[in-house]
Amino acid sequence: MNQSRISRRRIVQAALASPALAAFPALAQEKFPSRPIRLICPWPAGGSTDAVLRSLGESAGKTLGQQIVIENKGGAGGMLGAAELVGAKPDGYTLSQLPHGVFRIPHMQKTSFDTLKDFTWIVCLTGYTFGLVVPADSPIKSVKDLVDYAKANPGKFTYGSTGTGTSPHLAVEEFAQRAGIQLNHIPFKGNAENMQAILGGHIMAASDATGWAPHVESGKLRLLATYGSKRTKRWPTVPTLDELGYKTVSDSPFGVCGPKGMDPAVVKTLHDAFRKTLEDPAVMATFEKYDQTVVYMNTETYTKWARETYAAERATMERLGLVKT
Repeated sequence: MNQSRISRRRIVQAALASPALAAFPALAQEKFPSRPIRLICPWPAGGSTDAVLRSLGESAGKTLGQQIVIENKGGAGGMLGAAELVGAKPDGYTLSQLPHGVFRIPHMQKTSFDTLKDFTWIVCLTGYTFGLVVPADSPIKSVKDLVDYAKANPGKFTYGSTGTGTSPHLAVEEFAQRAGIQLNHIPFKGNAENMQAILGGHIMAASDATGWAPHVESGKLRLLATYGSKRTKRWPTVPTLDELGYKTVSDSPFGVCGPKGMDPAVVKTLHDAFRKTLEDPAVMATFEKYDQTVVYMNTETYTKWARETYAAERATMERLGLVKT
């Protein structure tokens, strides 16, 4: 065989081999997701956030073809999920809910994370309805009664929340400041503990998301006010703190987040799967049970909203005198 024929054969072999070689990285690359995904709920089991995240995880898992395992890490005002993301691989297998506290607590104290640098804001899905409840047999029958009592007994009116720096805590502190009253705040790890405390008679009121709803409906608790920009569909006769003249509004949108540095393709896969949960009747039923509305933001919008909210919350912290020095 002459030299020219050998050369031509090698050229043909090389040309045929090239596509196969080029395909090797794609064949070797793991398709996402190829194993279960952890979704951290930074609140104890049994609360409203736990129930909502389990519903979202079950629905998104069907789309992704992998189980989404909910892992409860309650305490620290809902900040344990954020702390977990800081040390997690940005491979899409560790996710968390990031509650509104991530925009506030860093202004109040040193944290293990940087809200603007350490997270990927994948998708926003919903938001809480917050309210203030008292036992049904309480002599406090309205917000006016509460204000009158607190003015006559400074610092003696106790209320529980899901932790220092959380929305249920700071909404009441803002209301109290505007009302000119001093209340006694008792922080708990989450909704379940907060409800146990008020039902057990250990606190005089509870500020929380709608884990109190079944107890209001059963007649064990009385709802004094909600904190949204408008009255709820479920309790149309209950006023908002804003309409009562206290200029306090708290809605707290949330969704699913991951560590910084995630592959955009993985982010899109997760975004699309969780976006699809908003079409799932089972998820919508869970939202309705806890009086949560759809608050959808895509990755770009959610990221922009996070930056704006972080700056806005600093202004709120300064007004309440809670910014660390």
